[in-house]
Amino acid sequence: MHKANEDAYNTQEHDDHQPHRVRLPGFIGDEEIGLGDAIKRTTAYFGIKPCGGCLQRAAALNRWMVFTR
Repeated sequence: MHKANEDAYNTQEHDDHQPHRVRLPGFIGDEEIGLGDAIKRTTAYFGIKPCGGCLQRAAALNRWMVFTR
């Protein structure tokens, strides 16, 4: 596949993708939480401050997986 066509295909593929939904009854409140936000909360609890790369990674992980009740 030509590089330009491959890039267009990969971009289109990611635009239509819905996050995986994982049910965790009893552990999650009424709102959904993304995997990136869960990791961000956990690291903040231990005193690790997020950087720019961490925020981008959290956004990408949120698009990939969501925890629901």
